[in-house]
Amino acid sequence: MSQTVFATPFIGREEELTRLSGVLDRARGGESRAVLIAGDAGVGKTRVLDEVATRAARSGMTVLTGHCVDLGDVGLPYLPFTEILGLLAADERFAAVLAAHPLVDRLLGAGTDPDEAGSAPRSGSGEGRLRLFEGMAALLADLSDVTPLLLVLEDLHWADQSSRDLLRFLLSRGFLQRPTGNGSGHRLAVLASYRADDLHRRHPLRPLLAELVRLPAVDRLELRPLADAEVARLLRALEDRPLPDATVRRIVERAEGNAFYAEELLAATDSEAGGMPSGLADLLLIRVEQLPDTAQQVLRTAAVAGRRVEHDLLRDAVGLPEDELESALREAVGHQLLVAGDDGAYAFRHALAREAVYADLLPGERSRLHGAFAALLAERGHRAETAAERAHHYRESHDLGEALAASLEAADHARRVGAPAEELRQLEALLDLWESVPAPALPSGEGADRVTLMLRASAAAAHAGEAHRAVSLTRAALAGVGQDTDSELAARVRYTLAGTLMGVDSLTAAFAYSSEALAMIPAEPPSPTWVWAAATHVLAARQVGDSETALRVARQALRAAEQLELTDARADLLVSLANLEGDGRRSAEGRARLTEARELARRGGNAPVEMRALFTLAIGAYEAGELAECLPWLAEGLDRARRAGLLSSPYPLEMRYLQLLVLYTLGRWDECLRTATTDLAVLPASGGFAVGPTLYVGLARGDKGVVDRARTLLEGRFDWMAALVGGIVLTDAAVLSGDAEAAVARLRSSVDALTDDTGMLPDVTVRLTALALTAVAEAAAKARRGGDEAAADRWSAVATELLEPARAVALRGATGVPQGPEGRAWLARAEAEWAWATTGPDPAAWERTVAAFGYGDAYELARCRLRYAQALLAAGRREDAAAEARAARETAVRLGATPLRERADDLLRRGRLTDAGSTAGGGPVALTARERDVLRLLALGRSNRQIGEELFISGKTASVHVSNILAKLSAASRTEAVAIAYRERLLEPELGASG
Repeated sequence: MSQTVFATPFIGREEELTRLSGVLDRARGGESRAVLIAGDAGVGKTRVLDEVATRAARSGMTVLTGHCVDLGDVGLPYLPFTEILGLLAADERFAAVLAAHPLVDRLLGAGTDPDEAGSAPRSGSGEGRLRLFEGMAALLADLSDVTPLLLVLEDLHWADQSSRDLLRFLLSRGFLQRPTGNGSGHRLAVLASYRADDLHRRHPLRPLLAELVRLPAVDRLELRPLADAEVARLLRALEDRPLPDATVRRIVERAEGNAFYAEELLAATDSEAGGMPSGLADLLLIRVEQLPDTAQQVLRTAAVAGRRVEHDLLRDAVGLPEDELESALREAVGHQLLVAGDDGAYAFRHALAREAVYADLLPGERSRLHGAFAALLAERGHRAETAAERAHHYRESHDLGEALAASLEAADHARRVGAPAEELRQLEALLDLWESVPAPALPSGEGADRVTLMLRASAAAAHAGEAHRAVSLTRAALAGVGQDTDSELAARVRYTLAGTLMGVDSLTAAFAYSSEALAMIPAEPPSPTWVWAAATHVLAARQVGDSETALRVARQALRAAEQLELTDARADLLVSLANLEGDGRRSAEGRARLTEARELARRGGNAPVEMRALFTLAIGAYEAGELAECLPWLAEGLDRARRAGLLSSPYPLEMRYLQLLVLYTLGRWDECLRTATTDLAVLPASGGFAVGPTLYVGLARGDKGVVDRARTLLEGRFDWMAALVGGIVLTDAAVLSGDAEAAVARLRSSVDALTDDTGMLPDVTVRLTALALTAVAEAAAKARRGGDEAAADRWSAVATELLEPARAVALRGATGVPQGPEGRAWLARAEAEWAWATTGPDPAAWERTVAAFGYGDAYELARCRLRYAQALLAAGRREDAAAEARAARETAVRLGATPLRERADDLLRRGRLTDAGSTAGGGPVALTARERDVLRLLALGRSNRQIGEELFISGKTASVHVSNILAKLSAASRTEAVAIAYRERLLEPELGASG
């Protein structure tokens, strides 16, 4: 009867809601049940209870909510029950029932224990309490005869003793166990929540819970933390503006499934620079401050250690006798601040609790404890596994020389185990300390100079997917190159900078630096440095369109690599030659070179070159239109990247996108979505590479949130792949909404953004143009139908203007070779749309387009078949039009592409392209009499249970009828089924108005 109003939609918890809804169903049928709902503070107990209460109220139950309140040692007895009685007393429907139970006046009129009231006997037997308990049970039983009841008790961890005793009586001896006079149970359910993390060992609620869960009619439900994807959905629902993916990922990581923590961290993103919100810190520290001083000391020490600390290390750092330490740990574990592991270590139950305790330390205290941990770890020996931990503690205790040495040791360990992001962090920490460390404490030996370490950090950044950071680090290395720097190192810095600049599409500068590097080292006699400088220059020359230079240098460098027996350099140069020579990587000759390169790179142990060869094999197959052949190469490449710890490096990112794109193109959309979800769980920071094709699927299936997600990709620093994905999605979205102006504007802005600094237009120009021309053609046709020749001529001119660059790109391609089957198909579509915009629909042009997309793009083939059907219908070829429209519709149904199916249905209906076996074509749908009854109730918004009650059938039977109706109407949802039924005149329009 009293509910909280939440501004955000309910997210997740489907399994829990199903279980609780079942309890409500059984209660309405006369089977009383109780559920004890446990969960940490902020995990969403109140939100779940509110959702269940809303559903209960909609189903005709009366919801009564009582709250327990933290009033310290002087709690008000029976507080949640007096709140419930107050709600009942305010409702005239229950006046007669309340009048028959005098305990109402006693509880509402006195805030003291009834044993203290004048009408209650004061005896050691507790007769007054027993009568009150029985009276409350009788009252609730009588109320449940009037209406089904849902009793909600919130925050039992704060319940007073009297309320706990009354609850025990009600669930163990009262209405929950007693049948009514006719032998059935009472129509009542009880849901009671409590904070699991507040129940320390001596909490008075613990013994009651242990007693209640043994009762047959009482269940326990634990609310686990939300899944990461659900927290992300919650965050996006809380904000009107699109949230950057990096912000969402960081909050999801810190909140650890706690909805309240997530909301607080989101609220603090602008004001507190991502730190700990003060209000949240205060809340988390309340439980810490309830501990004895010794336990607080242990927690503070553990917080300095990190999220997890071994028992022996904590004992030595805190300096307490074993018995005092164990007592303090028992308190911390009992108050659920620490969790004991099977390995004898302790971890903070929640990372934010550790953050709050750590932030509360005094600066001197913090530094001292870090020093203690650093010394203890050093005493245990310089194990590589502890190097990062030692570096952290040395740094925070201001022992900078030891911190620098430990960081280098940690970076070496990270490189050995294939962890480039961690290697980068340690190298950057080392470089930050370099100027502050005395010269005698700096590392010595080969590769230990500052410039070389910067180059190493740049490589780690590139492997970790931090392309712009890689550029910054290499530029810093170049700034550190002096007159006395070895020429080979100076050249290495320059060709490394060229490689990183290509990673951010700064191609002209990359070519300039690779040219400088090559000029600094003599070609004769050949050296490894010259070979790698040449290999980089080949890449840069090809990128700026200087294929002649690229081919000449590649052949010269390959001979030098063979002479020097540089296996991995040979492999890299073979990949470049496969791209440059003859028909390129799409040809049989190119694939032979690439297969040889893969084997050479594998023998040489060079994972990045091996992945480059595998990616080039895959993209060559894709460009040749051999889509299925791509997938094994991609699987092998991604497995190699996984084993090397290089999943975030450039080629694996390209492979992840291509893998999803192939699955999307082949029409394996659900597999595409599953694969992307798996990728994001392993490696979320990949922008358009991992989400691009999932956005294409979402747009095709009518997901309204796709446009916002695409716009979010375009925020922040420019990212080429994000710009490509955003351009495709937003151009297509404008087309689907019929906005030709927006489609053309998005096409132009996307092409401008993706054009490199040499002025070379991107390959995707052809696809974007074909998409935008669909909206242009429709706008021109509409203008002609309306007699607006000026507007029609204007759109015709726009179409011609857009088509010419697309033709040029399709004939040139990124490598100077004409585009393959995909590019040719998009060009065919662009030309068919251009013809529609300039002269009208041309069936022959669309026939060519449909044939072109037959190489394997299921969705685009279906879209083109629908356009072909429109052109055929305009030419009076009705039977052919019907066949194409039905084929498009079948694909749309299989893919779940609802907007395309609806357009096909609309064409079939408006064009009267009927067919006796085609529902979409307007033919009669064979519904049984019972299915028509069910359909009528569906139109009135009835649930399966309500349909069953009205038709005197079970809810399960009603569900079967609904499923049959959806299948016969080819509808994806109940709402869609009703819409189709109105459209097909299976329902009279007035029915909708009455519901």
